[in-house]
This record gives sequence, C-alpha cells and structure tokens, in this order.
Amino acid sequence: MVKAKVVFASITGNNEDVADIISEALEKRGVEVETDEISQCDAADFEDVDLCIVTPYTYDEGALPDEGMDFYDDLNEMDLAGKIYGVAGSGDTFYGEYYCTAVDDFANAFEKAGATQGAEKVKINLAPDSDEDVQKLEKFADQLLATYQKQNA
Repeated sequence: MVKAKVVFASITGNNEDVADIISEALEKRGVEVETDEISQCDAADFEDVDLCIVTPYTYDEGALPDEGMDFYDDLNEMDLAGKIYGVAGSGDTFYGEYYCTAVDDFANAFEKAGATQGAEKVKINLAPDSDEDVQKLEKFADQLLATYQKQNA
C-alpha cells in the first residue's frame, strides 16, 4: 500500500484545510495517509513514506513559518532519493511578489534532498473553499499518485 505523510503549517486554518483536502483525496484513492501539524513531527518522518507533502504558509514578506524552521532546515539536509514530493499552500495575493513563496522554498528543499517532484506546485488564494480550489488539490493528489505509480511500475 502506498503511504503518504502530509505536513501543514497554518495560522488561519487555511493550510490545514488544504492539507485535509489533499489527505482525503489520497485516502479516496487507496493511499494510507498520516496528517500532522509541522511542529508535531520531524522531517525524518518522510523516510518511512512514499509520498511527502508539505502545505506551508508564507508569513509577511516571504518568511517561512517560525514553527517550521527546524523542519525546513532538517529537510534541506536529508536524502529523500526515491521519494515523491508535492507542495501546496494557501496565501494572500495582497502580498504580491511574496505570495506563497514558502511553497517555492519547500519545493527547493525537497529538490535539494533528492526527492522527485510528483505534481505541479499549487498556490491557493486564502481559503480553499471554491470548487475550483478543491479540484486543483484533487488533481494535485492524482498527479502525485500517478508519478509514484510510474516510478514504481
């Protein structure tokens, strides 16, 4: 059985909602999913799963979540070759050039760790409450699983 770990950082609850939508979509597709808040887990948890997913928020002018800094630093030092990753997050377009930059930062950390990008990054403006947002996140889950299956065929 395919295993996934979904890790989220959320102030407003929007990224927890993003994580929940992704988790539910993966579970519907037969994936065993564990979802945790970023300060309650360790980047090494990704060593025990097939799909590694992070849904971070971007604070102020491009800052990563304070409670996720250790996780982020550890992720940069890991070897996740053979793992499939995906990053999706909620932000606020009000911040312009800093909109959802934590999504890009975490994707770069996964790349540095040698993981394979399983789906295009998803950036959601504010709460993922539209049908379009849910569809984007379900497609994200489909892409992750398809990449995994292709890699392990």
